[in-house]
Amino acid sequence: MRTIVGGCLLVAATACLLILGSAAPQAADDKEKGDAPAKGKVAYHYPDFGFLPPPNQYEGRVFHLSQNYPQEANAPVPDFATRDFDDVKKNWRQYLLDVRAYCFKGNTAGPNVEDDFDVAHNGTGWFHMPWQHFGPNGREGVHGLTKEAPVQPRQLAWSQTYAGGQAYAVGFYNALGGYTIGQVWKDHEHPANDPKAMMFPEGTVVFKLLFTDIPPAQVPSLNPPLQWRAYVTDNYASTNRGFKAMSLIQMDIMVKHKGSPNGWVFGNFQYNGQRPGADPKKPNWENLVPLGIQWGNDPENTDNVSNPQPITTVINPKLKETIINPDTNELPPTHLGWNSRLNGPLDNPMSSCMSCHMTAEAPQKSAISPLFTTNPPAPGSEYWMRWFKNVKCGEAFDEKVAPTDFSLQMAAAIQNFRTWRNEGSKLVADRYKSKAVPAKLLPLAGPAHVNPLTDEVEIRRNER
Repeated sequence: MRTIVGGCLLVAATACLLILGSAAPQAADDKEKGDAPAKGKVAYHYPDFGFLPPPNQYEGRVFHLSQNYPQEANAPVPDFATRDFDDVKKNWRQYLLDVRAYCFKGNTAGPNVEDDFDVAHNGTGWFHMPWQHFGPNGREGVHGLTKEAPVQPRQLAWSQTYAGGQAYAVGFYNALGGYTIGQVWKDHEHPANDPKAMMFPEGTVVFKLLFTDIPPAQVPSLNPPLQWRAYVTDNYASTNRGFKAMSLIQMDIMVKHKGSPNGWVFGNFQYNGQRPGADPKKPNWENLVPLGIQWGNDPENTDNVSNPQPITTVINPKLKETIINPDTNELPPTHLGWNSRLNGPLDNPMSSCMSCHMTAEAPQKSAISPLFTTNPPAPGSEYWMRWFKNVKCGEAFDEKVAPTDFSLQMAAAIQNFRTWRNEGSKLVADRYKSKAVPAKLLPLAGPAHVNPLTDEVEIRRNER
């Protein structure tokens, strides 16, 4: 699918710096002199976002990319990342709460939730992935949210009938993860394609905040809603943008854990303003309650069960590598993933956290779900189970590619860069088949959305 730089028409001056340029990003301190940046100064200047009205038509908060990536991997490893893994499984809920506290520290102190998680300015040592601004689903300029997925009717609650709903998200990496980002993008015109360079060190923590435009009145657990105002599309199918109040509903975490069998621990939180002890009038980040953890795909479990319109949460006692919160007072009804593997309320009920993330690679040769292939296999079949095997960090999902260590954001960033680099200037004739017929555009070939500019599968979660 040919992607057009969305910021060409609606873009703030800060993002215009590079989106329309013909060269890769320069160092912030050497734009004029061409010298290496001074030690300790910001060494990168990637675009902050792709969508915001022109500066003379907008006032309000502006998102800045946190991109002063550490030059050494010497940040402290959080204690929960070295915890005995049997203890992690036994005390999984406390583990999630400890990770949540680590992510919240210094980021949720403001009196106004709109000002929280401003990590480019608050000095808490968190960083963003570059190259998320590019394309029609790229970063908006208020909070840095990217367009993630549609939200189907009754996906969040039986009372939710709103059609056209959508999810937006923003992700953060701690200093250890920020170091790896900086190493991969050290040469701005040639991101590293070495699997060793893409390996995140032990103690890396990644978290993502996810929001939806579903009216809170239709989802009891969203009340009272914690909302960010953002510059998003009218609905999932639209490209027209305006300002909307987006309600927090989910938080995802990944921890590079010393004792995890496959390298990472995945976790989810779900917003529940009705949880015991919650203030019924005040939105609170702590309304994100633990949903569960996952450290493997339970590849032996091939039962085909899903719960796309949840009235109750269905927990599968056969799973050995997923643990789900059984407290129905704390956790609202949610659909989970395939056969009740871990997945959040905005995620696909036929996948899992690990099954998606383990496909991350450059170039991206496989879709993140078997559902997104041209001819989807039967659930539980041998080919389907390719997405539910256990892949260790550093192992490639496909042959002749570089795994990006379970980071779909890293894979998407590299893919976005390559598409931007190739678009309109680097295409070569031998990629095309010449025919004596009138020139025309061809339809996309199947739901996998193969990008003809890169021959890669587009990294998007836009199907159900």
